[in-house]
Amino acid sequence: MSYREPARTAARRTRWTVLAALVIVSATITGVLMWPRASSPTASLAPAASPPVETPQRDHKRDFGEADGALPDGVTVFDDGYPGITNLDPDLLEALREAAKDAAANGVKLYVNSGWRSPERQEQLLREAISKYGSEEEAARWVATADTSPHVSGDAVDIGQSNATTWLSEHGAEYGLCQIYGNEPWHYELRPEAIDDGCPRMYADPSQDPKMRQ
Repeated sequence: MSYREPARTAARRTRWTVLAALVIVSATITGVLMWPRASSPTASLAPAASPPVETPQRDHKRDFGEADGALPDGVTVFDDGYPGITNLDPDLLEALREAAKDAAANGVKLYVNSGWRSPERQEQLLREAISKYGSEEEAARWVATADTSPHVSGDAVDIGQSNATTWLSEHGAEYGLCQIYGNEPWHYELRPEAIDDGCPRMYADPSQDPKMRQ
């Protein structure tokens, strides 16, 4: 008597056989599709991933604050809260304040755009001038180095507003305050001998000043 497996068992075995065949066919198709990419010359020659190359950082412009001598608008020679004013040479500051008192009687205020500067801020201004004017020679007509700048030593101020510079051009010598450079009507330094002898002849620009070529 021959044995015949139940119809349900035979059907289940048939389904598993079909599924296994589908899995094998799917794997075969996937391998065929992937084979050209894996075996292509381009893929085989592709370099392995490497760590990123570190590049030099840009020299970001520094924002200079009051500690470096920066002054906000509206600062006068009497404002003691700013290093740009208090770090000026005491004799220069005294002369400026005496002049400012008399100027105020004529309705003129001596605002200060720039006074003492830190060496770092001066060097930044020089780099900006070189970038603006295209050469160190041309920049030297407007901005000195930190080693030669009278701003860094506290011996110069840049006066704001034209009515104040006009007033100083007429009366500054009485206080020993002199415009030093013809191209900078705002730049004043102390020359005590000017009280008796008048201000010395101006240089055309800072590059003509022997002190700037030291």
